Amino acid sequence: MRTILERLLSLLDRGEDAVLVTVVSAQGSTPRGTGSQLLAGREGLVTGTIGGGPGEAQALAVAAELLKEGRSAVRRLELRHGGELDSVCGGEQTVLLQFIPRDSEAWKALARKAQARLEARRGGWLALAADKAPSLLEEGPAGPAWDGERLLLPLPVGERVVIFGGGHCALALVPVLRSVGFRAAVFDDRPAFASKERFPEAEAVVCGAYTDLAARLELTAEDYAVVMTSGHSHDFEVEEQLLRRPLAYVGVMGSRTKTAYVNGKLREAGVSEEAIQRVHTPIGTAIKAVTPEEIAVSITGELIYERALRREAASGAAHGCPSHL
Repeated sequence: MRTILERLLSLLDRGEDAVLVTVVSAQGSTPRGTGSQLLAGREGLVTGTIGGGPGEAQALAVAAELLKEGRSAVRRLELRHGGELDSVCGGEQTVLLQFIPRDSEAWKALARKAQARLEARRGGWLALAADKAPSLLEEGPAGPAWDGERLLLPLPVGERVVIFGGGHCALALVPVLRSVGFRAAVFDDRPAFASKERFPEAEAVVCGAYTDLAARLELTAEDYAVVMTSGHSHDFEVEEQLLRRPLAYVGVMGSRTKTAYVNGKLREAGVSEEAIQRVHTPIGTAIKAVTPEEIAVSITGELIYERALRREAASGAAHGCPSHL
């Protein structure tokens, strides 16, 4: 959405009309679900995607018509097998196509306000409808919600990943996380490893004692924690605190020997077996990663998967067709 807002303002500032295409509902096997967006201009696709393939081609064709007619519409896209636009999916997407005139002060103001909220990492909900001016709301549902006329779409502030340990793997991990929409924070007990200069792309960099995380850092049930400290004892100190509270995810980097040692200490400290079994260790997707950069990709892959599961659970829907190139 950040890129869509930027490109939309750029089009409007150049005196060009645009059409914002948003998936408001999806049935069956579809490449992208509710809330997926693309922006179209007079030369076609500007940025974003609703999954590619025949569905996106249909949407862009309708957007071209609406640009000529200067109006908005809601359309159903069928992703069918066979024909000129073949699809392996077979589902349906309903899309809201909003015509945005070049002189729309309402859209300019909304885009700038939404941009400011995203930069400040403040929540909010876009209210989008074919026959009404857009608005920005303070309260809304957990996920995208369509009532047949209006879509409420949460601003994608992004889930936060707190990385405990500011070593070379954390250096590689932060930019990769940021590139796929996560916010990253780094916590280390060493001042040389916990500086904003070392992690310019991190949302926050905290230097504090591993023995008292709460003194310097507030964790929520929506946070993802990645533990990669400089030693067994620090891993234990961090895990012992993390596993006594609800978190979206806890992953720990380390060998089987290290894991067995730390888990034994956790049991001695009274941490429940259920909590210990929730830890993802060894952390990351199994791709035989070796270098810090490969490890960063592996960890990010697992976090993307866990984030998708949580989002599906929140929306109550899953989509089984891959995006088309």
